[in-house]
Amino acid sequence: MRLLVTGAGGQLAHDLKGCLGGETLVALTRAELDITDAAAVRAALERHRPDCVINTAAYNRVDDAEAEPEVAFAVNAQGVEHLARAAAAAGAVLVHFSTDYVFDGAQRSPYVETDAPHPLSVYARSKRAGEEAVQRRCEKYFLLRTCGLYGVAGNRSKGGNFVERMLRLGSEGKPIRVVNDQVLTPTSARDLAEKLLPLLRTRRYGLYHMTNAGECSWYDFAREIFQRAGLAAELEPVSTASFAARARRPPYSVLDNAAYRAAGFQDFRPWQEALADYIRQRQV
Repeated sequence: MRLLVTGAGGQLAHDLKGCLGGETLVALTRAELDITDAAAVRAALERHRPDCVINTAAYNRVDDAEAEPEVAFAVNAQGVEHLARAAAAAGAVLVHFSTDYVFDGAQRSPYVETDAPHPLSVYARSKRAGEEAVQRRCEKYFLLRTCGLYGVAGNRSKGGNFVERMLRLGSEGKPIRVVNDQVLTPTSARDLAEKLLPLLRTRRYGLYHMTNAGECSWYDFAREIFQRAGLAAELEPVSTASFAARARRPPYSVLDNAAYRAAGFQDFRPWQEALADYIRQRQV
């Protein structure tokens, strides 16, 4: 299978490249392919002729998106539209990653794929628009929502993933305040990457939720990070309101991998196990 990965400088792409070594793989960074350039997208697919395009390019700065919606939509909506059009024209499968933030968090049970999205923020609306572009333009697609993603490559545009930020702050001995009223499922980029190729080979196209198992608040996540790393951090639980973040977040955004199980796969391992492996590997 010939695979083309966009956004190759990011944390998810880093782990995907490590799991797709047996395939013919072209990985393009933003400097090599800007998905907001429709002509460049068409040219890349004509040049590389992939069987499958895996899009990991995204604008992920949730709060900044409130002040620059045009930039968020250019990448997360129009850029995805360009990829969807080009993939459909080339007869290629499109894999696109989306987010738990497309839900508003009003329900208190895990969201399944058939639940109606209701995005609260500019970032979330831009990601939902990208989902709609994929579903509108492509017949052969895997639209994959995930949650609380962290990986060894971090996320340079956000100053490192949540795990790395917590470990840095904990090692500095500074008091750390983390919200305890937003519930999610932390998900290992490595675990997600390892599950992708077997799903692609099923050709059971559609929308899937793909996260590690379980749920916790961001505060619980931080506490587990420090426990696994053996750090005695000064950690304080606080409310979302006290942070006064520009973008609204869903108070509950746990995803149920119902469609993934229906495709014949077992659930991901618990998030605590995945985190423990991540901490061990970075300490080697």
